[in-house]
Amino acid sequence: MENILSLKNITKLYPGVKALNNFSIDFRPGEVHALLGENGAGKSTLIKVISGAVAPDEGEIVFKGNSYKKMTPAISRKEGIEVIYQEFNLVDTLSAAENICLGEKHGRFVDFAYMEKKAADIFRQFHIDIDPGTPVERLSTAHKQIVEISKAISKNCDLLIMDEPSAPLTVNEVGAMFEIVRALKAKGITIIYISHRMDEIFNIADRVTVMRDGEFVETLDVDKTDRNQLIRLMVGRELSGNYPQPTKPSGEELFRIENVYGNGDEDVSFTLHRGEILGLAGLVGAGRTELARLLYGADKMEKGRLYLEGQEIHISNTSDAIREGIGLIPEDRKEQGCFLEQTIEWNIAFNTIKQFSRQGFVNDKKVEAAAQKYQDILRIKTPSIQQLVKNLSGGNQQKVVIAKTLAAQSKVIIFDEPTRGIDVGAKQEIYELMCSLAEEGIGIIMISSDMEELLGMSQRILVMAEGRIQGELERSEFNQETVLKYASVG
Repeated sequence: MENILSLKNITKLYPGVKALNNFSIDFRPGEVHALLGENGAGKSTLIKVISGAVAPDEGEIVFKGNSYKKMTPAISRKEGIEVIYQEFNLVDTLSAAENICLGEKHGRFVDFAYMEKKAADIFRQFHIDIDPGTPVERLSTAHKQIVEISKAISKNCDLLIMDEPSAPLTVNEVGAMFEIVRALKAKGITIIYISHRMDEIFNIADRVTVMRDGEFVETLDVDKTDRNQLIRLMVGRELSGNYPQPTKPSGEELFRIENVYGNGDEDVSFTLHRGEILGLAGLVGAGRTELARLLYGADKMEKGRLYLEGQEIHISNTSDAIREGIGLIPEDRKEQGCFLEQTIEWNIAFNTIKQFSRQGFVNDKKVEAAAQKYQDILRIKTPSIQQLVKNLSGGNQQKVVIAKTLAAQSKVIIFDEPTRGIDVGAKQEIYELMCSLAEEGIGIIMISSDMEELLGMSQRILVMAEGRIQGELERSEFNQETVLKYASVG
């Protein structure tokens, strides 16, 4: 079978990092070809080379029989290559329909009726109720992702690259997305599908290529491999596949919230014990992230009381929360968790810079020592702590956010989707870190939409729906059906 796309001996260098090393791969027409690899394996660089976002230092790109030393965004789009990146590429002030049709021309005047009909037809395929005229800034994260996918498939593409497209979607929305992928495949469109979720790979892909440290490892037919083999190829070592567990918490109260209202949440009360990992479950829009932002002072609490180590605390802003010992690892690490244009060192020291300052002067040596300490503890993969965070992989960016929170000596840490978009090896490291923090007596609130992660890591689970706590489960009561029953209330 003639290949639609071949990459031959592609090499891409960044300062101190060889992102791709003599990498070769072939993609067939009309196949769903998955790319797997740990964060930092080179997946993002590979798709940027294909789309023309970056130019390789060496190698050849052959697309539909035409040879290129490098692509450009204009050439790739003209030739029929579309990309859905992890980060949204939408204009918030425009409507969903305007975003989908952005760049199209239909006569001298803007045809709003045409755009809204086109968007509505695509949304209907997803079985998603989105008003095409709604400004994107008013859409949920999941619905923004649907608009991104809709924008890409509305173009006449021959090759569609999907980078972690399911990350913000619910189970039903993922199923609808799979239907679209299969329909595109039936039309002969090639899909390059990047995901850390193994079940998706086995559900949707025909072939899978494993990458490691910027190099090609192996391409396999999906029906001739299994999860364990792929993990071994990805990480180069065996993983237990089990979730580590800290010792059972003592039952001593660490953090208590009483009758909290605000940000759409109502009358939320619960207790977090010292050394406990408390899972917070719920569907999209249940109010979990909204609660996290209230507790961290990012949004204003209308009423309610907070107690830490038996003492009532008052949090009006994030500075109050950090000072009291409450930390947040936010769901969106790029927008809310770290400063991409600053160094690792700068990010880690950001919340605690006053500790390293005297009379207005910062002790650079102490800052460097603290940053180096947490880089070593978390094994942040970088040639230097002076590396800009934007140049790190997603998993290492997440570790920087965690390091910043640990440096602030937090007593309670809220992990909001801690492993979203992170490979299996980095996930295991973060799970082990969470357990070691719990062993030290830190209380952890873990918000997760990954049911396996939620059931595997939590010692107790609270289930939210419509801004309220609907159920509480002890570990002996854990099962997926019960969680979903409480999450579907209303």
